[in-house]
Amino acid sequence: MRRFTGFLVAFVCVLLLAAAPSGAAVVCYKCHDRANFSAAVVHRPVARGDCTVCHSPHVARNSGLLQQEVSSLCLGCHDIGKEQEGAVVVHKPVRAGNCLACHDPHVSRVRGLIREDRPGQACFRCHEAELAKKYKYPHPPYAKGKCVACHAPHASGQFLLLRAGTAALCRKCHSGGAIKAAHAGFPVKVEGACLSCHNPHGSDSKKLIKAVLHPPYEESCDNCHEGDGAVTTDKCLECHQEDIENDLYASHNHLVDPVNSCVRCHSPHASDRDDLLRGREERVCRPCHLDTFARKDGALHPHPRDKATCKDCHAVHGSNQIALLKKDGVSVCTSCHETQGKFTHPVGDKVHDPRTGQPVTCVSCHYPHGTDFEFNLKLSGAKDLCVQCHRSY
Repeated sequence: MRRFTGFLVAFVCVLLLAAAPSGAAVVCYKCHDRANFSAAVVHRPVARGDCTVCHSPHVARNSGLLQQEVSSLCLGCHDIGKEQEGAVVVHKPVRAGNCLACHDPHVSRVRGLIREDRPGQACFRCHEAELAKKYKYPHPPYAKGKCVACHAPHASGQFLLLRAGTAALCRKCHSGGAIKAAHAGFPVKVEGACLSCHNPHGSDSKKLIKAVLHPPYEESCDNCHEGDGAVTTDKCLECHQEDIENDLYASHNHLVDPVNSCVRCHSPHASDRDDLLRGREERVCRPCHLDTFARKDGALHPHPRDKATCKDCHAVHGSNQIALLKKDGVSVCTSCHETQGKFTHPVGDKVHDPRTGQPVTCVSCHYPHGTDFEFNLKLSGAKDLCVQCHRSY
């Protein structure tokens, strides 16, 4: 009987402990203000008072006494692997495993444990330079901070992390009939061409038309469109022949589209840039150079490009240099790295790479977009790179 009574008491104690807040949390709140862990949205382990799911109570190899690195810890419960399957673009914080760039690990006022108080604010923390906070006529989702209405926050199979192709995305709110009625007389198929004229975030124009209009478009569509509405490169060259004449005959050029290469990069109708590019240079170049950008994005030491653009090194229309470089493989680098060849490894026609017999250039040792080694070296500069040529030392 005593044994049964003892068992019953122990069982009741277990039930009471299970119903009570975690002992770990009670101890933690002796130092950590409980008020800081209360909000509209509470991370489930915090709500359970189960601090030790993420934190070690004594010592840890990671800051914040975390049991593991942040990304490993988060992915233990939150599986976003399916979102990245077949993804063309992975959001930079996700790629870096920096979940805390956007999410608060404990509590938030916003669904999804987003760090900022209002939707959209978290996005502006990184994208403020490229996005205007206010427009005379903002797109309603943008005005409400609903970035995720159009953009996937983690990864996407579409450029710019869009949730779907432009046509499908726009038609979620704008019916096909309404689109056709608003574009009466438009001489080409409008499906998917929305961003050729419209800014998806906002504009000073009521119809969200971009700020800079191509002069022929502003005057009349008939200036460029004839018959079936198709516009060839030759039509563009009627006005721009002198601008790119030398580039047209370069050994390497961007005129690769049999119909019209110009509209791969430039909007024929409207843009928010004076050069009528479809977007920022990096975004224009990325779709055709995915491998190059993937290597740069994944590199531990990417080429520093705070304010640099692709055209700082590359001729955007055509060049007689490999990779559309503006100058030869040494001169294009020394335009910024002035000491190269003077106080560093010699380069130029008088120094030959024993592996190829060709003159040594900067790219003999460096990969200019980025690598996993310091100074953008192709291999470790401690030994592995040097012995490729200097085997006898």
